Amino acid sequence: MLEKAEKQREAGTAAERALSYMPGFGNDFETESLPGALPQGQNSPQKCEYGLYAEQLSGSPFTAPRGTNERSWLYRIRPSVRHTGRFKKIDYPHWKTAPHIAEHSLALGQLRWSPLPMPSEKLNFLEGIRTMTTAGDVLTQAGMAAHSYAFNADMVDDYFFNADGELLIVPETGAIRVFTELGKMDVEPAEICIVPRGTMFKVTRLSDEKLWRGYICENYGAKFTLPDRGPIGANCLANPRDFKTPVAAYEDKEMPCRVHVKWCGSFHVTEIDHSPLDVVAWHGNYAPYKYDLKTFSPVGAILFDHPDPSIFTVLTAPSGEEGTANVDFVIFPPRWLVAEHTFRPPWYHRNIMSEFMGLIYGRYDAKEEGFVPGGMSLHNMMLPHGPDFTGFEKASNGELKPVKLDNTMAFMFETRFPQQLTKFAAELDTLQHDYIDCWSGLERKFDGTPGIK
Repeated sequence: MLEKAEKQREAGTAAERALSYMPGFGNDFETESLPGALPQGQNSPQKCEYGLYAEQLSGSPFTAPRGTNERSWLYRIRPSVRHTGRFKKIDYPHWKTAPHIAEHSLALGQLRWSPLPMPSEKLNFLEGIRTMTTAGDVLTQAGMAAHSYAFNADMVDDYFFNADGELLIVPETGAIRVFTELGKMDVEPAEICIVPRGTMFKVTRLSDEKLWRGYICENYGAKFTLPDRGPIGANCLANPRDFKTPVAAYEDKEMPCRVHVKWCGSFHVTEIDHSPLDVVAWHGNYAPYKYDLKTFSPVGAILFDHPDPSIFTVLTAPSGEEGTANVDFVIFPPRWLVAEHTFRPPWYHRNIMSEFMGLIYGRYDAKEEGFVPGGMSLHNMMLPHGPDFTGFEKASNGELKPVKLDNTMAFMFETRFPQQLTKFAAELDTLQHDYIDCWSGLERKFDGTPGIK
């Protein structure tokens, strides 16, 4: 029985040897893992090939404008109504949802954390999620949550879908396989993937590290899309062709499995006798995708000063207010600094947006020490922040020759909403209580004498 189950574990695809992807962002794709499984010329035949069931998965209202209407037709071994049974409530105590005001005594301030430690017990991806901040209101489908994760076990017979929002997964260490209803994605550090709202999936480990760790943005609002480039024009930043959507792959497994669901901030589980990842073919534009952050083509100043950090936006989830994002996903990749007579790191500023940052590898140019890979920081709306003292002195007095910022990849989840800190984050042992001291050396230089700099 065990041998048979193992053979059934991931059947029906050649992608096991080398995963295949379809390029493009928001395209209308079609893919099948068995020949002839995908109907031609219609969506819902009276009888589908191979005895499959036709089912539509919608990511937008039926009447949404054509440019924002999202749906995919799935051809699966069982309809998804058979992938649920009687639910029972369960608890993931470390996963929080907005609106959420945590009961903790930590006062307002600029905050930074060292990386999460390795779990002392066996945890899979779902069990290893820890919420750092929440923002907005999931009941009105506005806002987001910033999570960290650290795990060391596979989701073998456990599956999950999130009815509250789409998940942007950012590995920091340890490659993972994200097996969704619509196919498989292998995601390494410096890559990201998106799992759409309501899409079933599981996560397993690919590499030999002792820890698989990273970050998640849970987007309650409108789905992530590419930002408008404006005067930049048709090229650079994140180019559509570099986004990869998986080809169809299915799991034909007849054995006890569990489906976990997040719905309006609560968690539920149902037990079934088969795998829910049974989509043999599909077509449409509502699908998961991955993106290699190293393919981001940055733009910047080539004479003096530098543009706003919005030029580093990879994906944006719009709000109802034009130009103000529900969430922006921004990266700070390797790039050349060439601006003349210019302070080159990010300037000091206060912002109507709230910024949750993480570091995937290397060093962030505005912080000389303390912000390390796997670490996190939070600068909430209107709280001042910017380069630390050492970074300021180095940038103010260094020779202004062209400099390559290399071996670096930081990112930011930026939202229009204030980010509420969770009790877990406020009491985390890795909270750097001396973070504010990084600016203590920025003393008065002004003396009223002309020509003094």
